[in-house]
Amino acid sequence: MLDALTLVTGVAALLLAAWCGWAAYRDQPTKDWHFIGMAVVSLLAVVQLVIGIVQLARGEKPEQGTTIFVAYLLGAFACIPAAGFMSLAERTRWGSVTVAAGAVVLAVLEVRLYDIWGG
Repeated sequence: MLDALTLVTGVAALLLAAWCGWAAYRDQPTKDWHFIGMAVVSLLAVVQLVIGIVQLARGEKPEQGTTIFVAYLLGAFACIPAAGFMSLAERTRWGSVTVAAGAVVLAVLEVRLYDIWGG
């Protein structure tokens, strides 16, 4: 895996969590700007998914197993879109809390992906 991409994705997820957490603190639902931020973080997760699959196809192997690595890649890919859709259903401050929580989960998944790959 690319360590720099894992770091950037994790940091971007934490920034999104802080931004949506601030919106929740101010009693605001997710807004269009938050969805743009979610799109950026999701794009980073898609790039990571593609790179991970390409590396597996080239014969590189994660230290802790391919199955768990692919499962974590798919979870990281789906984390922010799932939280974003859930925030659309809850148009109160709790929608912002949901996205903030999903972004924190993504950051933790990034740390775990790094560990699974052998970092």
